Amino acid sequence: MPEVIFTGPAGRLEGRYQQGQGKNPPIAIILHPHPRYGGNMNNRVVYDLFYTFHKRGFSVLRFNFRGVGRSQGSFDQGVGELSDAAAALDWLQQTNDAAPTCWIAGFSFGAWIGMQLLMRRPEIDGFISVSPPANMYDFTFLAPCPSSGLLLHGAEDQVVPNEDVDKLAERLKAQKGIEITQETVPAANHFFEGMEDTMVNSVNAYLDKRDSGEIV
Repeated sequence: MPEVIFTGPAGRLEGRYQQGQGKNPPIAIILHPHPRYGGNMNNRVVYDLFYTFHKRGFSVLRFNFRGVGRSQGSFDQGVGELSDAAAALDWLQQTNDAAPTCWIAGFSFGAWIGMQLLMRRPEIDGFISVSPPANMYDFTFLAPCPSSGLLLHGAEDQVVPNEDVDKLAERLKAQKGIEITQETVPAANHFFEGMEDTMVNSVNAYLDKRDSGEIV
């Protein structure tokens, strides 16, 4: 897959990009987990999400936040990482300036960053949040949440208690004009170890429902 380097707020950012199918493919950006705990764009969940969207014909980008891999800069407690994500989306949109739809997907810390970007970019049509860290970070900025999406977490998640994700989902489901789908995967832990295929199947099933209009 093509390696790409693009300019971020703290210097260059390193990414991997796959061009989509057709004349004007939809676009998706994938965000990785916490840099301080080994998170990077080659994380298995991130990799699987990347190829899930690619196989559906999307132009898709995953990248390393500042200070990770060959990306310049240093960890910035989420503030700079949100700016990195915005720069990545800018690059992806410039590369696909006629894309009909735009999606964002994130895993753990990346899910938190993705939901913040969702609030700032009205062109994002949907989101996938895998193992959202609802016990670690404040998600009250989602008021209101501007787009429908999927919250996907493991029943055996020992990092983020299920009740915290349940509370986040309940709060979002109470908002009008969007539809929040929550799915708890039996036997899956925070990292979906050994359950990667189940995660991919859940994401594909959700995207199929969005494509068919069953979920708006």
